Amino acid sequence: MTGPRTTATAPSVAPVVKTITVKATPARAFEVFTANMTRWWPITHTIRTSGAPIAEVVLEPRVGGRWYERGTDGTECGWGHVIAWEPPNRVVLAWQINAEWKFDPSLISEVEVRFQAQGTDMTLVRLEHGKLEAFGEGAEKVRQAISSEGGWGVLLQAYADAVVKVA
Repeated sequence: MTGPRTTATAPSVAPVVKTITVKATPARAFEVFTANMTRWWPITHTIRTSGAPIAEVVLEPRVGGRWYERGTDGTECGWGHVIAWEPPNRVVLAWQINAEWKFDPSLISEVEVRFQAQGTDMTLVRLEHGKLEAFGEGAEKVRQAISSEGGWGVLLQAYADAVVKVA
């Protein structure tokens, strides 16, 4: 998809919501999610075209910070940027990957992740990928992909596994 999107006439598309509970405080859960995403992001989930494996997934820890991947060959590919940075409770990311799985700086859907304490050492992590109408005609295709077994669910499970490993 190219060119700016408008959502004024686009039909509403239900967000994708996934949750998982991890054995960590909200601060630790937030840190594992946002710092060094490489430790839990599957190397198969890449949009770079160079063919080199992912070396690093970077989320710059500030509003306006970049969200991108870097390959072992040094190539980089943007995924989006940080819209809200509220440790340890919430991070909102602009997802700027279009329905063809390519970076598109004119596209913005939102990935909001909330970290809610559940007792003293457990955290409910709630991920909502919304504003999917930004994908226009590709919205349902994207929604199906990110809500499928290989979408946000597998990513959150990989994240939860990383929380256990770094505890």
